[in-house]
Amino acid sequence: MPRHLSGLLLLLWPLLLLPPTPAAPGPLARPGLRRLGARGPGGSPGRLPAPAAPTGAPYSRASQRGGARGAGICKSRPLDLVFIIDSSRSVRPLEFTKVKTFVSQIIDTLDIGAADTQVAVVNYASTVKIEFHLQTYSDKQSLKRAVARITPLSTGTMSGLAIQTAMDEAFTVEAGARGPTSNIPKVAIIVTDGRPQDQVNDVAARARASGIELYAVGVDRADMESLKMIASEPLDEHVFYVETYGVIEKLSSRFQETFCAPDPCALGTHQCQHVCVSDGEGKHHCECSQGYSLNADMKTCSAIDKCALNTHRCEHICVNDRTGSYHCECYEGYTLNEDKKTCSAQDQCAFGTHGCQHICVNDRDGSHHCECYEGYTLNADNKTCSVRSKCALGSHGCQHLCVDDGAAAYHCDCYAGYTLNEDKKTCSAIEEARRLISTEDACGCEAALAFQDRVNSYLQRLNAKLDDILGKLQADEYGQIHH
Repeated sequence: MPRHLSGLLLLLWPLLLLPPTPAAPGPLARPGLRRLGARGPGGSPGRLPAPAAPTGAPYSRASQRGGARGAGICKSRPLDLVFIIDSSRSVRPLEFTKVKTFVSQIIDTLDIGAADTQVAVVNYASTVKIEFHLQTYSDKQSLKRAVARITPLSTGTMSGLAIQTAMDEAFTVEAGARGPTSNIPKVAIIVTDGRPQDQVNDVAARARASGIELYAVGVDRADMESLKMIASEPLDEHVFYVETYGVIEKLSSRFQETFCAPDPCALGTHQCQHVCVSDGEGKHHCECSQGYSLNADMKTCSAIDKCALNTHRCEHICVNDRTGSYHCECYEGYTLNEDKKTCSAQDQCAFGTHGCQHICVNDRDGSHHCECYEGYTLNADNKTCSVRSKCALGSHGCQHLCVDDGAAAYHCDCYAGYTLNEDKKTCSAIEEARRLISTEDACGCEAALAFQDRVNSYLQRLNAKLDDILGKLQADEYGQIHH
């Protein structure tokens, strides 16, 4: 049947009132083969079987991404995935575009990233070209643009060489594949419409033995035996067939289900008290909200000591709250600022409750201390003051010098060249005595005696002058009175 008629038949078969007469299975109806196309063996219309119901709690498929997988219900497993696509001469340009659309649709269903699924593409005909490696792109849009740029090679069908190249160059750590300790599955999907022109059995066996899971997709004239030699076991899960490239895109939903693991977080079966985190491949772990820690049962949570984490930024005091949060407080003498974290010192002295007898002094730490006026000392109670120096009080009456004789006594003294008067407070100058001081050695005995005699003579003359002055003053006063 011409290729373009098969699509027409796909549209018309529901109108047929009578089913076709059962016929013996053709070469396409064989064990271990999934098929999808415009019509099945013996003329029965081909269709995509309904997927099996999930084994866990049911979920709505209406919200599934791409119409097949529930958003959040099913999370794709992390994979190192390599597409091996046949672009030989038998694949026409429009058909090759369909293959690229098929690849892009599968990419759409995957969680792409360095920690999720990585994708590479190997293009082959009689030669093999690695279009891009696993580590080349880490987001869907970049991958899909790269796929759209792929062009056919147009000659031959060297499927074995393509598998060997993928094994030797695409699935290497240098190319971005994750090592065996990562437990990330290595998966290859080979798409071809013809019979391999080289040996595929041995190379496919080596690929499977190295840990690569092989899926084989045959289109139109693809050799079914070769597909089964390529694919991993069980064959009914790894071999697919479509009669035309026009319907190959429908296979993307099958791979979507194959690479999907139910997400217990979305299903609500996780039993996590706070947060459920999907780890892929149907696995999950529980986490706790901020301020809580996971208990030993790995499901429930307990409030943690946020203050002990030293991330609170409280300037003074961090106080844990029962809710798993915290608040800041300040030391005595401080108030909490508007940012609820830093503190400002209060003016303790301004409050008038300091109890200082003389002077209150604010300290930087929000406290205060008492001090006393000059001449006083702070008592043991650190509040009241006692006199320390009579001289320092300024009420001593000394004209020149006040000399403390203890905490409560003092005497007056005069500057050099002055003598203390009889009132014991005022001083008189001894200028003549100052002139009598010579530069001779006063430490000698003769000089000392001579100095003493001169001073005594001066004092006698001075006293005589004072007596004479006083006598005249008294006479004048007496005369004025009797005048």
